[in-house]
Order: sequence, then C-alpha cells, then structure tokens
Amino acid sequence: MAIEFIHLHLTAQSLSKEIDMAHFAKVINGIVTEVNVVEWETLNIEGHPWGDPSLWIQTSYNTHGNQHPEGRPLHKNYAGVGYTWDGTGFSPPQPFASWTKNSTTYLWDAPTPMPVVEGKMYSWDEPTLSWVEVTQGA
Repeated sequence: MAIEFIHLHLTAQSLSKEIDMAHFAKVINGIVTEVNVVEWETLNIEGHPWGDPSLWIQTSYNTHGNQHPEGRPLHKNYAGVGYTWDGTGFSPPQPFASWTKNSTTYLWDAPTPMPVVEGKMYSWDEPTLSWVEVTQGA
C-alpha cells in the first residue's frame, strides 16, 4: 500500500512538471476582468472553457514596476482585476486624478515624491496635492 502511494505521488509530481501552466489575464476593452492559471495548450484548443484565446494575455506573478527577480519582466506588471492593458503592459487603476503613469514602470507617480522620514507615515491629500503625515491613533 505504501509503495503504491509513493508511486502515485511521484507520477503526479512528474506529470505536474510536464504541464506548462501560466497566469493569464482576460482583457475586455482594455480592462482586466479576471486572472487565472491556465495551461498553455488549453487556450489553443477549440471549444475550451476560457472563450476567445485572443482575450487572454500572459502575465507574470513576479513582475512589478517592469522589474523581475530573474531579469525577465513581462508586460510591466502582474495584472489584477481592474488593471488596464494598452497592448504593451498592465497598469493598476489611477489612484488620484493628479497622478501620472510612469512610462517605464506603468505605475502611478504622485506630483511630488512622498517624504521619507524614519518612523513617519504619509498619505496623499488630493485637494491640497500634498503628502500629509498620518498620526498614529487618530
């Protein structure tokens, strides 16, 4: 019984290594509506449950701000629901009207950099277009 379990476990491990899985974002009208892990081959099978393959764009869980730990960023950022796709990369929703999208990272930059003061936290105040210190317990 134990030998059968070990054989089944090793067989399952071998099969999982052979299946090429990746994260894909479904993009409709430039907006990400869902993100799933899908087998490469599944997207190319006629009648697969994911719908039109042209709506799915690969995204890398390890890509953020056009950086990847292994030096191979994919589409600027890992996609999330509500992110936008412009044919080059994914960017998160714009947090404030005054912020601009960085053309390299596809992340949003405030009009002024956030202060860096040890032990202090800040939040963006859109009406004054400034960073405001957050006080603990307030």
